[in-house]
Amino acid sequence: MDWIDISVTLRNGLVSWPGDPEPRIERVHNMDNGDPANLTHLNMSAHTGTHMDAPLHFIKNGQGIDQLPLNAVIGEARVIEIEDTVSIRPSELHRHSIARGERILFKTANSKHDWTNAPFLENFVYISTEAGRYLVDCGVQTVGIDYLSVAGYKRNETELHRILLDAGIWVIEGLYLSKVRAGHYELICLPLKIAHGDGAPARAFIRPL
Repeated sequence: MDWIDISVTLRNGLVSWPGDPEPRIERVHNMDNGDPANLTHLNMSAHTGTHMDAPLHFIKNGQGIDQLPLNAVIGEARVIEIEDTVSIRPSELHRHSIARGERILFKTANSKHDWTNAPFLENFVYISTEAGRYLVDCGVQTVGIDYLSVAGYKRNETELHRILLDAGIWVIEGLYLSKVRAGHYELICLPLKIAHGDGAPARAFIRPL
């Protein structure tokens, strides 16, 4: 089966988290202008588009993105489609029998529209604090979601991140799952290796098993 690219394309104007630097991609050397080569300058947050959060993002002495264990982002993953249009709650997760060591990617109502070409959505579907604790109790190793944050905007941003990251759960945010069905897949998600990075942009692919 072919690989499915579930990462967004980095570009000028891409929606970003309020307060974060907006991505600015500038061609500083251009062959069309007579330069011998093309050269692009990138100016953006490490949490732009499809990206990963390292524990250091919310935990002072946490691991950096350069310490990511590759088995957290390479291997079997499960896409779970969420029906709740407000948040991901334990009551819905119970039905999916989540097992220890799983890599879970949540497809929510966020994927019903092309959020990459829309203004920032304040009421996107997020992981509730209770669901975060439930995922920790389940012992998952990786959690991904189809918007810019696993936590809700002005809701549980700090609390949820600390719950997940302090438990050693690696977080993938900004996944593009519009054309992906629920089920079991092979996952490859590789963030940039930034020294002591609190996060990094990533390229993510899945392939049906």
